[in-house]
Amino acid sequence: MNWKNRIFEVIIFIWIIILSGSKPKKGLEAKHEEYPNIILLMGDDHGWDEVGYNGHPFVKTPILDEMAKNSARFDRFYAAHPNSSPTRASVLTGRHPNRYGTFAPGWSLRPEEITIAQILKEAGYATAHFGKWHVGPVKKDSPTSPGAMGFSEWFSHDNFFDLNPVLSRNGESPKKVVGEGSAIIVEETIRFIEKSMKEDKPFFTVVWFGSPHEPYGGLPDDLALYDNLPDSLAERKVTLTSNITGEQVVRPLKDVLKERYAEITAMDRAIGKLRHYLKENKLTNNTLVWYCGDNGSPPEVAHTEITLKEEKGSLYEGGIRVPGIIEWPERIKKPVSVSSVAATSDILPTLADIINAPLPARPIDGISLVPFLKKPTGQRKNPLFFWKLNPKSLYNGILKPYIEPELQQGTTPLLKKAAGKFTRDFTNFKYNTISVNDFGGERSMMGNQYKLVIKGQYPDKEIFELYDIPNDPGEKNNLAHDFPDIVKDMRTAMHSWQESVLNSLTGADY
Repeated sequence: MNWKNRIFEVIIFIWIIILSGSKPKKGLEAKHEEYPNIILLMGDDHGWDEVGYNGHPFVKTPILDEMAKNSARFDRFYAAHPNSSPTRASVLTGRHPNRYGTFAPGWSLRPEEITIAQILKEAGYATAHFGKWHVGPVKKDSPTSPGAMGFSEWFSHDNFFDLNPVLSRNGESPKKVVGEGSAIIVEETIRFIEKSMKEDKPFFTVVWFGSPHEPYGGLPDDLALYDNLPDSLAERKVTLTSNITGEQVVRPLKDVLKERYAEITAMDRAIGKLRHYLKENKLTNNTLVWYCGDNGSPPEVAHTEITLKEEKGSLYEGGIRVPGIIEWPERIKKPVSVSSVAATSDILPTLADIINAPLPARPIDGISLVPFLKKPTGQRKNPLFFWKLNPKSLYNGILKPYIEPELQQGTTPLLKKAAGKFTRDFTNFKYNTISVNDFGGERSMMGNQYKLVIKGQYPDKEIFELYDIPNDPGEKNNLAHDFPDIVKDMRTAMHSWQESVLNSLTGADY
């Protein structure tokens, strides 16, 4: 090869490098600059009516009220389950928690689940979790820790936390942090956002507050806001956890509510600090902020004014309807009120839709809510399903751990003692064979108008209740005898969905 040919090849090689560097990026990576930043906020045991904008007579939530007034307010937003761990799992996976054995508080995810954090991380997002986790231990070697489920960093607790919380950073040994819990995790969130901006990455942060879960406590100024609660509330006594012993104690409801409402106000203020930071740093416009609760308010403090039926732990409205707000000025340019039903399982499909990422190749129970941001008067075509499956009847005493028990042991202490200790462990069991006896437990199907509640054992001992929720939100008038055909059709759809769920529970999706 002569020197002229050699020079020509070198010149061609250099031009290839130059041109390849100037080509537009393809796929998800090309859209980084178009992606919104995303912040998911969740209150712990924060029911639908415990916000000012839904007419609560006492609690002060000026920040959430402002968000509801100026963004997309979902008036019928639901937790996927009336308890904490299952609902949080639905947020992460877009799937009903029974599909992977997260039946109740303290039941973990399964490692094979695909989370929204993994999807967004693959798309180039910086990902972080702050606060309550509760779908497995947060320690480093847990196969269901935030790190194992797609979060690049985390500052988290296995369960709920209060003033001066003990938190684990990236799975290391937990340490006590002095301060108000909601303020602490928002400060960590701001630090993470600053880091993400320096790295020129869109950020995805999940901020799950420990408030207002009992045992309650508040800062003096927040407590003072509720000094004038009605004296009549002091006449009722409630049982809850003592901040001193961690055991159960009986206290006047007035004192308990004063502390609970102080926690809600402190959480609201922390959200305000986060929004102020976004505004000061010109991040507000293209940052999606989504707030919701994980279940209804607990029985001992629910419904000082009766609006919805029952409370946490129930599939009636008071147990599963929660505040739901999406704030995203770039796409939601004027305030809207969405009347269609929506749920926490819709979060993953919605965010995947926004960045045009494919959904995991397995049954997904949620849908994208993006169409409702464009047309808030639209109505959902796919119903919502709820199911409180009883693990005792499901497993018949044959329990084979899905994850080694030592990997399911928690490390972050909390104030409430359970099973003789202040930490929490998790569980998940293998399920192999579907039985006709496995379709029981309280369950519900909800469309935009009718909600079917089923109790009793399938197939011949079922009790049906049918409610017209838009016209009867308090679920006072059972219409099951008036509309037997609607009950029949909904019951058939419910059973078909349960079959799909139990098939997933066997591990068939993996």
